[in-house]
Amino acid sequence: MSTLTELHATIAAFFNLPLGHWLGVDLQAGKIVGYVGALMFAGRWVVQLMASRLSNKPVMPRTFWYMSLAGSICLLSYFVFGKNDSVGILSNLFPLFVAAYNLVLDNRHRKADASAAP
Repeated sequence: MSTLTELHATIAAFFNLPLGHWLGVDLQAGKIVGYVGALMFAGRWVVQLMASRLSNKPVMPRTFWYMSLAGSICLLSYFVFGKNDSVGILSNLFPLFVAAYNLVLDNRHRKADASAAP
């Protein structure tokens, strides 16, 4: 058995670890990771809405991209190790790269602005 296969099995076992029953839902560690990812992914729009409201124009704050990155990683983990669902994996893989790319662009832009400032 390869080390990668063993690692996957260990993480999958953690994701299936029962944590009890709450509000009619059987909770497992993987579900908590999935819920956190879903909340991060949905909550980023609240952050964007508040930033736009404060600016009186549409803006995408840096926090939006960090929340996108964190939400995508959590949801990818949930679909890879918990559900093993290719649709969930594909639907969360693309936003991960978009968020990472936008953070790289934002860092470049901030560095250029900082070096241009007197």
